[in-house]
Parts: sequence; structure tokens; C-alpha cells
Amino acid sequence: MKFKLALAGAAMVSMALIWGVSNAASPAKSADPHAGHHAGHAGHAAAEGEQTPLRASVDNFMLADHNLDSHELYRLADAKAVVIVTHGVGCPVMRNTNPAIKALRDKYKTHGVEFLYLNSNLQDKRDALVEEAKEYGYDIPILMDVNQLVGEQLGVTRTAEVFVIDPKSWKVVYRGPVDDRVTYERQKAKAEKHFAAEALDALMAGRPVAQAKVQGAGCLIDFPERVKRAEHAKISYVHDIVPIVREKCVACHQPGGIGPMTLTNYEMIKGFSPMIREVIRTDRMPPYHADPSVGKFHDDKSLTPQQIKTLVHWIEAGAPRGEGEDPLAKIKFAAPEWPLGKPDLVLDIPAYDIPETGIVDYQRPAVAWPLKEGRWLRASTIKVEQRQGVHHILTGYMKEMPADGRGNESRWGASVGGYAVGSESTISPEDVGTYVPGGGAIGFQNHYTPFGKAATDRSKIALYFYPEGQKPKMVMRGITIMDPTITIPANTARHKEVAYLIFPKDALLYSAFPHAHYRGHSSDLVIEYPDGTRKLLLSLPKYDFNWQRAYEFAEPIKVPAGSRLIATYTYDNSKRNPANPDPEKVVTWGDQSFEEMFFTALRYRWVEETSDDLKPEYDQALQASAMLGMMDENLDRKLQITEARGRMGNLIKTNFAMIDTDKDGGLSQAELSAAQALMGRRRANLVGGGGAP
Repeated sequence: MKFKLALAGAAMVSMALIWGVSNAASPAKSADPHAGHHAGHAGHAAAEGEQTPLRASVDNFMLADHNLDSHELYRLADAKAVVIVTHGVGCPVMRNTNPAIKALRDKYKTHGVEFLYLNSNLQDKRDALVEEAKEYGYDIPILMDVNQLVGEQLGVTRTAEVFVIDPKSWKVVYRGPVDDRVTYERQKAKAEKHFAAEALDALMAGRPVAQAKVQGAGCLIDFPERVKRAEHAKISYVHDIVPIVREKCVACHQPGGIGPMTLTNYEMIKGFSPMIREVIRTDRMPPYHADPSVGKFHDDKSLTPQQIKTLVHWIEAGAPRGEGEDPLAKIKFAAPEWPLGKPDLVLDIPAYDIPETGIVDYQRPAVAWPLKEGRWLRASTIKVEQRQGVHHILTGYMKEMPADGRGNESRWGASVGGYAVGSESTISPEDVGTYVPGGGAIGFQNHYTPFGKAATDRSKIALYFYPEGQKPKMVMRGITIMDPTITIPANTARHKEVAYLIFPKDALLYSAFPHAHYRGHSSDLVIEYPDGTRKLLLSLPKYDFNWQRAYEFAEPIKVPAGSRLIATYTYDNSKRNPANPDPEKVVTWGDQSFEEMFFTALRYRWVEETSDDLKPEYDQALQASAMLGMMDENLDRKLQITEARGRMGNLIKTNFAMIDTDKDGGLSQAELSAAQALMGRRRANLVGGGGAP
């Protein structure tokens, strides 16, 4: 039975006080199994946090909510006020407070006030948050403060505590309960004093808040690191910080690395320590954006929770040098020319002069493939000379050098590698490879972006083959879930688009590479099994256009025949997106960064395919599902006439009745494939001399 405290009267309020107030009064005796707050630490938290003054200001942070959508505090700078309410699963005081918070939200939503819940409980996992939100009607985003850094900085001690923040100064102007129904001083079924509403009214009227702090009575929250502040000053730079920097930072932040500064000695790390703290709190660094609650990945570049807390607490303690020689200072760091070792073959990508300003169309040069015999490729790396000016490089094998010297993608076969900022190497698993025939050419798709000065880019690609005469047993394949029909409305903060592919045969999925442009906000990838059940494989709550990478699953994902891989993108075409070139513009698909893309590249192999028994027809069947997948918005595996869009969609609308052979009002995959085959034959007849009218 739901514990609906708001409707239960004073008796229920008294029960809430047993869980909340009495728990606070005697923390050492608490046995609250739902709040899960360790009594000793909770007591320290209450004694410290409940006596501290209001925070001078709130530092910026980015957190994902229980639905895996990201929220960055300082992006709300245009709000009239920001209200953060502390949350906890299983806390009756929190459940009782929720209706009052929702009523407060509804009252002020037209006044430009933003509301967020903040869950800093160590024991509250995302699944529990989702269930709690569903059962008790939480429809305000619940931010997951899994490392407790935001709660620590705010001085949080209890659930159901309201923080009213002034976005002009980022100062907390009120802290306490939403009203006086549940406080230390009194308990009642109906509120008489509306503390949070009075604070909001005063803030928006430009008046001082009369009562800036009121003692709340929510469930205590355990902050174990808060009582260790003296210990944080003893964190060892030599033994604790250096290993983290070497493992997760130096590869980019060294001479010749992609990072903008070097972090190769204590002085540099100390000097940049405030910035390091900021980029960790806002999840900008390290640039690895897969949510840790979803899946496991090979070569995970993210910091572990313990590494995050160690770095931030050390910096907040003043980044002390401590004892011992600096291990980093002893090392002569230099990024290797080729991180995968000496290449078997290096190709020069035709040089390009990047102009100082302006817009550069995609460049599509081609180079002759120098090998006369076919080889099996196991890895490649692209080395870019002008990192600031090269957005991406894609490649594809072509059977012959085009007469015009252009490597148009329509002529491509297998990829020999690619580059995007943060993703430079492509490596196949053991005994898996890509076959590249002899002769022909390699086509490139190069996206250059002017960056304020003219420069010439001379990028190169290094290739690594299986030994001559040796071939892997299994074949790596690649395909993209894409939707060139996307349309993103102007002034829209959360616009969703979805597309999918249907796998006709059993496959193993190795990696996914999500890609969007400036308005990309988040992305995820879901597998839907033939029985209709779904599993989230990859989630990027905060998509970052400045860093692109393939996320390689720790173990390949089994994709049974008939399964769908469904990609969803959320776009932020609002003024709150600092990268948005023009929120007033309706945005459609396009090559340039100020346009948009929906593009998730997949690497996979067919279970039944071997290097001795190739199955190109499987790829053809997979590709045939792309048209349905890009337009089927309601995901019912049928294309209704109202879903058809884009140039191809208009053609389908015109011939819908003819294509819909079973007259059920929706086009199946089989019906679309038959129509595509018919159009293909007609084009072939025209080209082959069938006669143009």
C-alpha cells in the first residue's frame, strides 16, 4: 500500500516524525532500515551541517537524473530561481513532502523557477529511484549525486530540505522545509507557514528573505567523507594523486598529446587544480560520457568514484604537496608518433589548406591503394596534424580509383579506420578482421573547420595487418543507424528523434559510436529482443560534440535474429545550450556542424560468418531495414502514411496505396523492400538503355 502521508492527517505526520525527527534526536539509536543512514556518520553530519551558515555560493555541477538526462546548474542562469530539494528513497518525510513540492512547482513554473530533486544517498541506486518515482509520482528530475560532491558542498544533512538559489549570484537564499507541517518545533496536517514560497516571493521581488534558514526534519543522509576533512589534507600526492594522473590524464596531457596543457609535474597539477575540480564536477573530464550505471566497456577512460572523490577532496584541502620526490617529474613524457607501434603501411591523406574563417564543404579525396594482393586489416590509427581544424575523417575502400579523383561514399566498401576528436584508433578483437582487396583506392570524407588562422593539414593513416598469408577466423562488419529526415523545432530544449535497424541473423555487437552536432544533448542505444523485451546498452546523458569516441562493450552483445537496435537522440535547440549557433532556427540534417546529424555507427559480426564463408547477403538484408527504421516513429514496425517524411517519404506517400499490398494501412518491411527492389529495377532499365521518355 502506498504511504500517502499528505492524505493521512496528523497521525501519519506523527509516524513520519518517528522516522525523521526522532531519528535525528537519537542518531546513535536509529534503526531506520529504509533510510539506510549509518548512525555515527549521520550524527556527525547533523551536528556539522545543521549548524553551518548558508553557502556563500553554489559551484557549478552536472548530474544525470534517474531517467538519464543531464542537468548542468549554470545553464539555468536565466531562471528567476532554482529550487533544489534533497531526496531519499524510502523516506516517509520525503514522500509526504512531494505533493507540496509539486504544488510549489506548479505555482511558480510560469514565473521561470526551476525545480530539481537531489539524491545524495549512497544506497539509492538508479533502479530504486525509477521505481520510487513511478510509485509515488515524482515527476521532477531526481539528480543522482552518486559521489556526494554536490551534497557535500551544499552542506546537505537531511532529505526533504529545500534550497532556494539565486541564479544571479548562485547564493542560497533559503534553506529548510517547504512549509511548517513537519519541523522540529511542530507537527500538523495542514501548513500554516509556507517558508519556501515566501522565500521565492521575496527573491523575485528583490527583497531580502525574512527567514533564510529553518530546521528541517527529513531522514538523515550519511556523508562519510564529511567527517574526514582532516584526513583529506593528508591525501598523498605521491601515492594517491600521481597514480590517477598517470592512468587517466597524462596520455592526453603531455607534450604532443591532445590536451591543451601538460600535467606532468606537481606544479602544473597544483596550478590547474581549481580547473580540474570544475571539469570533474561538470563531467567535462575525462571525456568519456557513458553513464556508469549502464553497461561495462573496454578501455573505460572515466574516473572511478573513488578516484573522483580522492582528486576533489585533495584539491579542496588545498592540493598539498606532501612528502616524497615527484614521480612525474622524473619521467620524460612525450606522446608516441604511433600509439599502436610501428605501422605496416602509412598512407598520406592529401593535404588541405584550411582557411582562416568561413565554411568548408566536406572534402572527398582518394588515394591509390598500393597493395596488389588482398590483406586482412586488424587495426588503424589516423594522425591529424591540425587538431583544431579537423573535425573528422572517414574512410572506405573502392574497387577502382574514380576518374574524378573523389572518394564519394556511394562507392565505398569496407572502412579502413576513422578519426574524430578523442577517437583516433580502430582495433579489432583477436582473430577478427576486415578484408581489404588488392588494387583499387581508399576514399576519404574529411570535415575541416576553420579556427581563426590559416593552416595546412597533412594527416596520415597508419595500417596494421595480420601477417601475410594469415587471416582471422571472423569478419568485422560496420553499419550506421542514421536518420537524415530529422527536423528539430526552434527554441526547443528536449526534442527526441528515434531510428533503428532490424538484424536478420544472429550477430555479436562490439561497439557503438554516437554522433550528433552542436545541438546534440544526449543519446542512447537499446536492444529490443524478438519477444519485445528491451535492454539499455549505452547511455550518454550528456553528449559532448567536442569529444567523439566508440564505446566498446567489455563483452560483445548477443543480438539474436529479429532483434532491433534502437538509437534515440535528444537535441537541445534552446538558448540554454551554450553551443547553439541559433535557437531561432529550425534545424535539419546536414554536413556542417551548425546543422544536425543522427548517426550511430556500429561494429559487429555475423555469428554464422567466417572468413572462409562470407555472408554479404546478411548485410544487404540488414541495410534493407534502414528506411523503415528511420521513419517508424512509434516503433510498431509499420510505416503509417503520417510517419513518411523527407524526399523518400514524399515518394512513399504518393505511392502508398500501391505499396500497401495487404491494405492494412501500414507498410511492413517486406512491402517496403519490394517497393525498393521495383524502383531499383526501373532505374537499372533506364540506365541500361530501357529508354527514357
